Amino acid sequence: MSTKNYSLGQVGDYEIKQLKVFKTVVDCGGFSAAETALNIGRSTISLHISNLESRLNLVLCKRGRGGFSLTEEGVIIYQMTEQLLESLDAFRTTVNNLNASLTGQLRIALSDKVSLDSRSRFPELIRAFSQAAPEVFITTNVASMTNIERMILNDEADVGFIPYHRKLDGLDYIHLYSDNCFVYAAKDHPLVAMSKKKQEQEIDHFPASHAGLKHHEQASEQISHVKLAAISYFYDSRLALILSGRYIGFLPELYAKPYVDAGQIVAVATQTRHYNLGVAVTTKKTAQPNKPRELFINQIRSVFDLEQIDEAPY
Repeated sequence: MSTKNYSLGQVGDYEIKQLKVFKTVVDCGGFSAAETALNIGRSTISLHISNLESRLNLVLCKRGRGGFSLTEEGVIIYQMTEQLLESLDAFRTTVNNLNASLTGQLRIALSDKVSLDSRSRFPELIRAFSQAAPEVFITTNVASMTNIERMILNDEADVGFIPYHRKLDGLDYIHLYSDNCFVYAAKDHPLVAMSKKKQEQEIDHFPASHAGLKHHEQASEQISHVKLAAISYFYDSRLALILSGRYIGFLPELYAKPYVDAGQIVAVATQTRHYNLGVAVTTKKTAQPNKPRELFINQIRSVFDLEQIDEAPY
């Protein structure tokens, strides 16, 4: 389709809309899968892509019996589209922050179970923030620690609540609270019937699940001893593995308490097998000015009365 002397000219709202459709199709892996994400029919999606190809004078993708795939030109246009849309979002955020009133959006990413942990005071924070900035659109997402770190560093999220395993140079941290984590086993697991002394001697011989990421030094020392046999980052899925009776695993004491009280799981080898895990709020050090984010962080400091240390206790 391409010709030597073709010139694109001005790019307007219509082209940007087509590029967004194109990006969604690529992200979804094809036209059919993109129908739900875009809430439009396949024929309309196909028309948008055809019009975009005509406008750019390029063939962007192949579709047919062989499935959906990008051409070499399509790969380049997809990469440039990502950069363009990110730049537009950054421009929009900057303009919103230059206005006197608080508008725009606040994107919050949280790790497993943090939002409903009473110690995070997350509902209280949201209530205070939405009262102070009612025009700001709030989005929340649950993800793993490593994904939250990536989202913050790539400007895909403004604030993250994460288990504090490590400290990255590009991020700022505010320590909120800490969990004491123990090894738990199902009520009918062989370890439960053993004496405390025997548990300490035998615990390393049983299959264990873990989060599948690099822990801080204290936790790494603990986990290095167990027989790692399964990866399960989120607490609910790790608990399910423990309840199977096949695996043991570390869980925060407060999270495990209802299941301990119900007699479903038991902490084992408690004298030597435990570590602290902090929970922190994290933001990007070199982020563009962002009034909603700054207000939210200020409210965190106010609600928690953060004269306490801002670092995890390890």
